[in-house]
Amino acid sequence: SSSLTEAQEFVKRLRRQTDLCNMVKTVRALLNNNSTVTVLRSGLHAIFNEKSLDVTKDLFQEKFRNPKKRQKNIQLKCLKNLISSLTSSTDIRDLLSSLSSDLQTFVIKPSKSKEAFKEQASDFMLKWNLLLSNVGKILTINRTDSFG
Repeated sequence: SSSLTEAQEFVKRLRRQTDLCNMVKTVRALLNNNSTVTVLRSGLHAIFNEKSLDVTKDLFQEKFRNPKKRQKNIQLKCLKNLISSLTSSTDIRDLLSSLSSDLQTFVIKPSKSKEAFKEQASDFMLKWNLLLSNVGKILTINRTDSFG
């Protein structure tokens, strides 16, 4: 049964790796197209300027949690940093390095124990996925030229 469990975990990791490789190929192709990057950046900036993400920001306020543990919209900070480093000449490795640096600063370093890290990391991932889903929806509905 332990061999079966290890094999299942291996398959999961392999699928994630394949998904990441496909995503990187797609992003590389997009980053090589100057007009696509320009339109995407303008669409993303418009989302922030129009306050389209206010509903998402409200969800991040964590009104029911202990104020000492309240996060200060680190997902939004990470997204804004990612957008600011997004240019047509940016290599995907630079974008990943920027995100990695933000994760180090906002998630990994503040964690004082393994349990705190697990909680902080899972909380970050949940909210990051929610944020990116909302950005994708807004781009799809309101800014189809940016989403393309």
